[in-house]
Amino acid sequence: MRILPWVSATLVLAAGGLARAQQASAAVAIGGRSYTWQKGFAVHLRDAEGKPQDLGNTHGCIVVRKDGKLLANTDTDHAVVVFDADGEVSGTWGENFHGGLHGMCLRVEGGKEVLYLAHTRRHEMVKTTIDGEVLMTIGWPEASGVYGDENEYKPTAVAVAPDGRIFVGDGYGKSWVHCFAADGTYQKSIGGPGAEPGKFRTPHGLWMDARGAEPLLLVCDRENHRLQWFTLDGGFVRMMDQGLRRPCNVWPLPEGGLVVADLVGRISFLDAKDQVVGHFGDNPDEKLRAVNGVPKDRWRDGEFLAPHSVCVDAAGSVYVMDWNASGRISKLTSEVVKESAVEVRKEK
Repeated sequence: MRILPWVSATLVLAAGGLARAQQASAAVAIGGRSYTWQKGFAVHLRDAEGKPQDLGNTHGCIVVRKDGKLLANTDTDHAVVVFDADGEVSGTWGENFHGGLHGMCLRVEGGKEVLYLAHTRRHEMVKTTIDGEVLMTIGWPEASGVYGDENEYKPTAVAVAPDGRIFVGDGYGKSWVHCFAADGTYQKSIGGPGAEPGKFRTPHGLWMDARGAEPLLLVCDRENHRLQWFTLDGGFVRMMDQGLRRPCNVWPLPEGGLVVADLVGRISFLDAKDQVVGHFGDNPDEKLRAVNGVPKDRWRDGEFLAPHSVCVDAAGSVYVMDWNASGRISKLTSEVVKESAVEVRKEK
C-alpha cells in the first residue's frame, strides 16, 4: 500500500468535504432510521502539484473494514482507494489491477481481514490481503463446460461461505454463478441464463446472507429486476421481485434488513422480511438514471445517478458508489428514530 502524506498527497478529499459540511436536505425516515445526505463527501485525485483530478471511473465495489475504513474501486491505477468514514484518504493500491476490478468481498480469516476480488478484464478471481498482496488466483472455470475460452468469462462478484467455499458471479459473461472449494478447485455451477426462478440475467452482485438459521447465497439478478436466494448447494429457495429496478449489490442493515444499490437512480431499503420499505435519492430526471457519463455540473446533492455498490458502517451510515466516469461516492449519515416517529417513504 502507498501511504499518502498530506503535504504531497496523491489523493485528498475535495475542498468543502468532511463531516463538517452542511447536509444537503432534511433527514428522511426509512425503516426505523433517519438518513441524511452528507454534502461534499467525495474523494478526488490530485496531481503532484496538488491540482484536483477526477477520481476516475467508479465501476466496482465499496466495502467497509472492521476499523471503519472503506475500500473503493476505480478503473485507474488506483484500483483500490482506502479512506476513512470522514472521507480522508490514507492510501491506494492496485496498479496491476487497473481497469476491470469490479467485485470485492471482505472476510476475516485466521483473525485477519482478506479480500476476494472479481476482475472482469482478467477473467479471474483474486484473493489478497487488505493491502493488496496476492494470496490466491482462480481463473476461468474451464471444468464447468460452459465456456469456449477465458474471454467468455467476465466475473463481477464474489461471496464466500462460512466453510470457505467461494462463489463467483459471471455477471458480464454467461450469467452463471460458479462454486469453488476454498483451495480454488471447481465444484459446480448454478443458474445459467433465463428468466424463470433459479436462472439469471446478469448475476451482478453476490452476498452471503447470514441472517437466518442457515447461510444462503443472495444473488442480485440485475436484468431480471430481482433478488434470489439459494442454499449453499445451489438449491433455489426464494426470490423478491417487487419494487426493484436493476439491483446491483446489497449490504445488511443493523436492524436486520438490507439496502440495495439500484442502478436506475436510487437505493432501496428492505426490512428483515425482505420487503421494500422505502427508497432514497431517486433521481427525478430519468435521462440521468443508469448513465455513466453524467458530468459533475449535472450532479445534485440528494440524488443518485447510477448506484452500483453500497455498504454500511457500524454506525449505520450508508456509502454509495455511483457508476460514473468521473467517479462519485456519497455518504448518508443515519440515526435510530422512535418507531412512532418514522414516516415510511415508499415509491408508488
